[in-house]
Amino acid sequence: MEVEGWDFLNSPPVKTVRFGGSVAETLDKLRKGDSSDYELLKHQLADPDIKDAQIISWLQEFRGCMTQLTKDHEQLIYTVLRLPWVGRSQAVVDEFLAFLSNLVSAQTVYLCACLKMVVSHFTPKRVTICEGGVDISDSEDEEDTDLPRNFDLCHQALQLIIRYVPSTSRFLMPILQDGFPFVQKSPRTLECYVHNLLRLTVYVPSIRRDVLELIVGQLLKLDVSASREEIEEAEENQNQSQNQDQPEEGLFDMDEDMTAEQPHRTNMMAHPVAERLDTLMVVLMAYIRDICNVDGTGSFHAERTKELYKDLLSVFDKLILPTHASGHVQYTLFYLCSFKLALAEAFLDHLWKVLQNPTQPAILRQAAAGYMGSFMARAKFVPVLTVRACLDLLLTWIHAYIDSQDSSGRQVCCDISLHGPFYAACQAVFYTLVFRHRAMLEANMKKGLEYLQSLNLERLVMCQLNPLKVCLPSVTSMCAELIRKKYQVVFCYTIIERNNRQVLPVVRSSAGGDGVTTNTNPLDSFFPFDPYLLKRSGQLIEPLYQAWDDLAETDLLPPKTAQQAQKEDEDDFLSGETPHGDAMLGLTPSSYGSNVCSPNSVGGPTPSLQVLIPCHEPL
Repeated sequence: MEVEGWDFLNSPPVKTVRFGGSVAETLDKLRKGDSSDYELLKHQLADPDIKDAQIISWLQEFRGCMTQLTKDHEQLIYTVLRLPWVGRSQAVVDEFLAFLSNLVSAQTVYLCACLKMVVSHFTPKRVTICEGGVDISDSEDEEDTDLPRNFDLCHQALQLIIRYVPSTSRFLMPILQDGFPFVQKSPRTLECYVHNLLRLTVYVPSIRRDVLELIVGQLLKLDVSASREEIEEAEENQNQSQNQDQPEEGLFDMDEDMTAEQPHRTNMMAHPVAERLDTLMVVLMAYIRDICNVDGTGSFHAERTKELYKDLLSVFDKLILPTHASGHVQYTLFYLCSFKLALAEAFLDHLWKVLQNPTQPAILRQAAAGYMGSFMARAKFVPVLTVRACLDLLLTWIHAYIDSQDSSGRQVCCDISLHGPFYAACQAVFYTLVFRHRAMLEANMKKGLEYLQSLNLERLVMCQLNPLKVCLPSVTSMCAELIRKKYQVVFCYTIIERNNRQVLPVVRSSAGGDGVTTNTNPLDSFFPFDPYLLKRSGQLIEPLYQAWDDLAETDLLPPKTAQQAQKEDEDDFLSGETPHGDAMLGLTPSSYGSNVCSPNSVGGPTPSLQVLIPCHEPL
């Protein structure tokens, strides 16, 4: 052999170095009771410095004796599956994929082990940095430029397995659930895993609903663990800190690299949980956008969107609707509905059916009313015609409910625990009117006023059930001022002032017996589409969102003297009321509140005239 000119350090070995016999010989010796070569084989396969040529050689031998690799050799197979194939040369990748195909075809007992191995590569590998023989770092390698290729290979492997074992989808979900990173992991780790889960649904559509349920469930854990107040406080503290640390202009020049990084830093959430949630919401909304649009054209894909809507609505009913304190995850439906008016109308119709169905739990009916009112108020893409149709449905049901109480022959009192869905429906009406009244009048003032008068709000606020006593004060006061000042439909302030002097009775004691308890709290409900606080995903929501118009609010209020304004400010401070503005209409009690639940059997009668929400555009 010619040695002169040979670059020993940079040249690959001519042949692989290995100990023991071939795989076939090793298995044969094991059957005869000699396990020495078998243990040596496992040791060589687990070598962290194993070379590409060695991997290829071993895999080719394993493929040649696949029928012998029964369940008795599972430890050996697990060692082979842990081989570092993803980041290796294409030759190693091709050989490993061929090995996987042969293994799941010949030995289906190893199917789940193969799936777990592939799913384990859905997140960036962990890199350990050692100094002086001590591990000082163990974190995700976020700068790994090979990640796109690695993920491509993972999905290529899964598609191969599915081709040879069509029933693979039945075994995938438990593995995906077990492999989901802990929600306290880095945003990058969570982002990669969720991205790969959603990518999986493209070629395994049968598990998409379950995958969406898994993802939304994890998002809700993040969402409810970071309240709106905590997120806003973290942002405010960060802004104050940045302002304090900012040097006076001209003292010295900022480093160019730091200046370049500034936009990225300001686009991140100060609250760590909110940052994770924002990252995952970006991924999920990008998935929704890509499913709804035809590849490369940007045109709407009706059939795919319709199927996605059905899956997301199912997840909404199961997870999102019963979750009281979520502030952002529900915007997945909000965003999806913005792609087509028919979707928004279908969503409102679905909420309406939940609200007026007496067989549904009262707490879900109340939540449905909250979603209905908040969606109509905040979604710019919902036209006035649809809002009016929904108000007609709500008011018809509300008046029928009042009729049923008046004709019952029993004394009617303001009881939240008994009439929760009724009060939630009233609050949805008030909230919608506050936000959408101007749009109702823009086209034709006369007809708009006639429509508002036709709603018969006088009867609503004057009835014995007294909804103004129960609904959130911030909503009722604005709606009362709107009705009185602008439209002179009904005068509410006498009722509101009387309510403020009374204690709300509840004709049922939680302790049992004939005792009567009292409750001074308003209806424990919330507006699901309060302002969106996450920065990056919020860029998709902002153009679709109806923010509170301070000018419109000022328009509602009569001119006050300085003395009146000072007195009202003092009253607000003493009573703890939120000042006028966005925060006022975003008042959201965070407790679930057992006092709002009513027996399932109690519900308002279904209106005799079913008014359907008009569907302008079919999917």
